[in-house]
Amino acid sequence: MSHVENETADQPGCWRRAARLAAGPASSVLPAAGERVAVVGCGTSYYMAQAFAALREESGQGESDAFAASEFPSGRAYDRVVALTRSGTTTEVLGLLARLRGRTPTVAVTADPRTPVREAADDLVVLDFADERSVVQTRFATSALTLLRAHLGLHDDAVVRDAETALSEPLPEGLLECAQFSFLGRGWTVGLANEAALKMKEASLSWTESYPAMEYRHGPISIATAETATWMFGTAPEGLAEQVRATGARWVEGTLDPLAELVRVQRLAVARAAARGLDPDLPRHLTRSVVLGPTA
Repeated sequence: MSHVENETADQPGCWRRAARLAAGPASSVLPAAGERVAVVGCGTSYYMAQAFAALREESGQGESDAFAASEFPSGRAYDRVVALTRSGTTTEVLGLLARLRGRTPTVAVTADPRTPVREAADDLVVLDFADERSVVQTRFATSALTLLRAHLGLHDDAVVRDAETALSEPLPEGLLECAQFSFLGRGWTVGLANEAALKMKEASLSWTESYPAMEYRHGPISIATAETATWMFGTAPEGLAEQVRATGARWVEGTLDPLAELVRVQRLAVARAAARGLDPDLPRHLTRSVVLGPTA
């Protein structure tokens, strides 16, 4: 088995540990209710930041924004900035934390505390049990989001059971043969849809796109054919499933907790990689962390 297969299968146990951590040592450094918060990351971590920021604000716990670390607006004031960084070495994240030092309290959620992020952030939450050997992120990203959901009081054992179901049930028939995938979300699941599209690109070089579900009607649905699949994270807007099916495209209804639905997509990405003779642990042109030189 590839590393990413093993790491995908390990997620239920990681989520349980992340939830316990949220209730214990991490609770004092993660954002308090009412704080104005920004959440930053790069790649997969940015999409988890999007999901958490939307979920936090939807739940009434405070104004919350998400940014790619390179696009953080320097003129805005926040009570706390949360950085998600598996490696702890990503150039854009470290640079932002350095600029915020002494101005805004920062906390980094990382898998490796022996890296420069230890000195760059004011506080650390360490998910070393969710670290990964694969370049492709799976369990660290979902464990970080589980930690943050649990901190909001929005995680329970049903989410973990849904992840176990996502790992044990067969994938929907016909998806391996699809030529294109569109992933849709609403609210906090838009970030998950973005991550699903990225996962399929990285691991299997699949043609994927992602959109807020209501926006899908405004142009993107024009690409839907009998060879495409549209996968919904969470509850679909009224009538959208019927519209997609009318194009001849395959509609995939997310019936599990949206984070568990992401596990299903991770499995599909690995299966498509295998079918195409690709190594899902080593996506082309990618490395575990983007560390830029002084001229970048």
